[in-house]
Amino acid sequence: MAASKNSKRLPGFDLFVVLPLLAAVSVAAVLWCAREGWTLFYGDAEAHLNIARRVLDSRTPAYFQIGTVWLPLPHALMIPLARDDGWWRSGLAGAIPVAVCYVLAGAFLYSAVRRAFDSRAAAAASLAAFALNPNLLYLQAAPMTEPVFFACLAALLYFTVRFRDTQSGGAVLGAGIAALAGTVTRYEGWFLIPFVTAYFLLTAKRRRLTWALVFGAVASLGPLYWLAHNWWYWGDCLEFYRGPYSAKAIYQRALAGGMAKYPGDHDWGKAWLYFRDAVMLCAGRPLAWLAMAGAIAALLKRRFWALVLPALPAVFILWSMHSGSTPIFVPHLWPNTYYNTRYGLEGLPLLALCAGALASVLPVRVRGWAALGIAAAAVSPWALAPRPDAWICWKESQVNSEARRKWTREAAVFLRENYRPGQGIFFSFGDLAGVLREAGIPLHEGFHNGNVPHWEAAAGRPDLFLWEDWALTIAGDKVSDAIIRAQRHGPRYECVRTIVVKGAPVIHIYRRAGAPAWLRPAPPLHGDTSGI
Repeated sequence: MAASKNSKRLPGFDLFVVLPLLAAVSVAAVLWCAREGWTLFYGDAEAHLNIARRVLDSRTPAYFQIGTVWLPLPHALMIPLARDDGWWRSGLAGAIPVAVCYVLAGAFLYSAVRRAFDSRAAAAASLAAFALNPNLLYLQAAPMTEPVFFACLAALLYFTVRFRDTQSGGAVLGAGIAALAGTVTRYEGWFLIPFVTAYFLLTAKRRRLTWALVFGAVASLGPLYWLAHNWWYWGDCLEFYRGPYSAKAIYQRALAGGMAKYPGDHDWGKAWLYFRDAVMLCAGRPLAWLAMAGAIAALLKRRFWALVLPALPAVFILWSMHSGSTPIFVPHLWPNTYYNTRYGLEGLPLLALCAGALASVLPVRVRGWAALGIAAAAVSPWALAPRPDAWICWKESQVNSEARRKWTREAAVFLRENYRPGQGIFFSFGDLAGVLREAGIPLHEGFHNGNVPHWEAAAGRPDLFLWEDWALTIAGDKVSDAIIRAQRHGPRYECVRTIVVKGAPVIHIYRRAGAPAWLRPAPPLHGDTSGI
């Protein structure tokens, strides 16, 4: 009985061991990825980092530079480090806050599983299956949002499980804050609110309505804030959902251009098939099989909530796939490529928890060995093939960024050698912002579509409002169209570099007419993607 009571308390002593171990693993992964140049392979990682940078480094530095579609917390965490040129250029300004969230996610998961299953071995097994997953280790070494959300989810699980035991207002408030953080990190967080509110209504032994309302009020501040943000700056509280940069709008434009429907679009069977296979690729089949047995163990111990909460983000992804707004492509299914494969990691917290639950039903004398066996089985797919190509998230980022990294490097080298401070670069924010970062050119030297309304005026009437000496374009973008119109009515721009890379749109670099002879038009560079 004494041991059981002790295990219900916050395992403070355990965390003195768990936190340094998690930190050591995280730092090693961050430094390794940085040394290999992998930190910004993901296009989303580059974008998250540059959004954080432009809040302070822009022609119009302000809060509204945080954007509209992606939720703001990950960017806000990156801003303090992104203001430093060195941290920004290396990408570590975005990776370090995410790595801290990975450590928090592991610590909260350990604490939640130990409390839920009254077993240190179960907690250790779950933590190892979660924290040693190489796909998660790679994502936490880059400016990506998934590890940030996992920290919020694990904290929410811990505080809700703690409430079951303590019935304390502090646990309710902790759960509300964790949920609030989740709602401003990823949209899965919005989906959790009604379910957790119902949990408090069902598990509270007193003041049921009060605790449910307190949690719901705190957690709902995130969605309400984001709706107000979108309404204030863009005139539509659902701009993030139906605006021109939303996933829905991008999908509709692609369909109009002749693209086939996403797998799973209004087809539950295909949505499940693609998501299930992505989970298997990200988490590994041995962990999935162990988790199936562990789920039965959790049900036998009546730990229903410990299964329900970690499963909800996966349900949200399936629902999004069915609605057509979220695609997942895996290499062995049509169209035999990689896209959002990392969303399979949404199943990792649930699988890790269930695998740990399996250890909790075994005899006490063998639980430690069982935890070691579960950890070994969970990492075995990658231990047997210890190379980055076997990590689906790294492979996805490497394949999809190959062409982009090539033209980014070539454009950055050219601008680093020829651009002079104060001349100004007209460009569309997005992938092209990576050129300025790699060239070491501050974003305020650029004039991009975040600098409204001035940028819209320049794009619409370059003859009246365009004054930049340089223009950086992707064939077919608004800047490219503006430069073509300017050739007729002025100002005139000369193409001084054209970069052609297989599998990528053509990149043009223009210089305002009257440039010296050493910047006269040069022949196209046909990029070779070898050696990237």
